[in-house]
Amino acid sequence: MGNAKSELPPIGKVSPEIFNEIILPQLGRKRSSVLVGPQHGVDIGVCDLGHGQVMVTTTDPVFIVPPYGWERSAWFALHILASDAVTSGLPPTYMTIDLNLPMSITRDELETMWGVIHRESEKMGMAIVSGHTGRYEGCEYPMVGGATVICIGPADKYVTPAMARVGDKIIITKGAAVEAAGLFACTYPQRVAEAYGDETAHEAEEVFWQMSVVEDALTAVEVGVRDEGVTAMHDATECGVWGGLFEVAEASGVGMVIHKEDIILQPVIAKVCGLFGIDPYSSISEGTLIATVRPHRAQEVEKRLNDKGILTSIVGEVVPKDEGMHVYIEGKKTILKHPRVDPFWQAFGKAAEMR
Repeated sequence: MGNAKSELPPIGKVSPEIFNEIILPQLGRKRSSVLVGPQHGVDIGVCDLGHGQVMVTTTDPVFIVPPYGWERSAWFALHILASDAVTSGLPPTYMTIDLNLPMSITRDELETMWGVIHRESEKMGMAIVSGHTGRYEGCEYPMVGGATVICIGPADKYVTPAMARVGDKIIITKGAAVEAAGLFACTYPQRVAEAYGDETAHEAEEVFWQMSVVEDALTAVEVGVRDEGVTAMHDATECGVWGGLFEVAEASGVGMVIHKEDIILQPVIAKVCGLFGIDPYSSISEGTLIATVRPHRAQEVEKRLNDKGILTSIVGEVVPKDEGMHVYIEGKKTILKHPRVDPFWQAFGKAAEMR
């Protein structure tokens, strides 16, 4: 009898088992110029261009949610795309984008959306070099296409989530559940206001603008990379802080010791997560950067981020793999496990049913 086949998850990204069984063995032509290919928990690929230069790529859906407002929605879509790219430590250089838009989109809506994408790309120094734009039956928000962000830079200046080293300090920006709280607050502002008041509801909506790690990542690498500073970076998206930490450890073949109380949990985010009944530490958190840093540079990285107004804390350290992955919660040592299923999606669906 053969081995049992893994099943697709009910929602969200495929599991490591599906990735390893179906995707990883079938990657087209093998090329020696591919320095970093597809890996579970690693959002970027790296190709050698020769002459001391590399090309970093990352691909994601174009995620447009009109109820957030076209300005906010387009800003978020562009920053999702760029955030994975900048975890390489290199600034975004080029983007290709495919827009398969619903028939319902109007000229004014497209004009606003594209204007924001242009404006934010220009701020980042990123040129849009090719793409496709059309309206089609069967296309619907929020996923209205896909895009690839490309970074070009020195071969000795990039990092990946697979490069964390024993002894590194672990830094987290902004804390847990940034995206979960931001999306709930913008989708259900009245519910937040009814529970906590208008002032808290407004503060919660402002969390939306934290959902990017572009400034976080590019600020962190100012101190240097690899031996001189940052060794690995990862954006804590699905399954949040716990998932992101686990993925970095797995990709790098290391263990970790984390102190939960040192992970920032912004008070307004804690309120929103409590209102909608989700665990903040395992909930989606676009905008939360996880970085591993050589111990002699960690405090400088923390200082530079805090000086930019980016909430930052050192939450633990990288240890040998045989020491495992552990979290201290109120002094008690527990095993760090991957949440596997992000609680945000079910809670978000449940909230929609209550409208």
